Amino acid sequence: IFGVGINAEYGVKLFIEMTGFRLNWMNLRDGDSGKVLWQGDDDLSSSDAEHEARVPKKILKCKSVAREINFSSELEMKRFRLEQRVYFKGECLEEWFFEFGYVIPGSTNTWQNVIEAAASDQMIPSSVLNGNVVIENAFFDGNDEISRSKVRLFYV
Repeated sequence: IFGVGINAEYGVKLFIEMTGFRLNWMNLRDGDSGKVLWQGDDDLSSSDAEHEARVPKKILKCKSVAREINFSSELEMKRFRLEQRVYFKGECLEEWFFEFGYVIPGSTNTWQNVIEAAASDQMIPSSVLNGNVVIENAFFDGNDEISRSKVRLFYV
């Protein structure tokens, strides 16, 4: 979609500007109780720098975590989706693929996904994970990349 002579990073930034795509806020909830454990309003779609999130350690004890994303788009998207990869010390441990579908032009939307936790005996302690986990979020419309960003997690 970027044409000849435009590098991919510049092309993604141009596409974000064209679509008016923005992550307005995100929160993480205990999947059972619905209690908000973390919320941020930084635009985590920006790929200019690695972002940081300070998440409570108790999130690692949840059986499931509900992630809620609020986003806006100026343009129509026919197949909005997210590819998410979790890296520990640079090695990909998990990856998930989420489909939102159609996005109305000029709209603001809220999207929630529930992620089931691994068994407690498979969980890595927060002291080991702290600062060593990076979540890469890549948003697409079909096969066209809209945004790719990284968030480093610190457990507090």
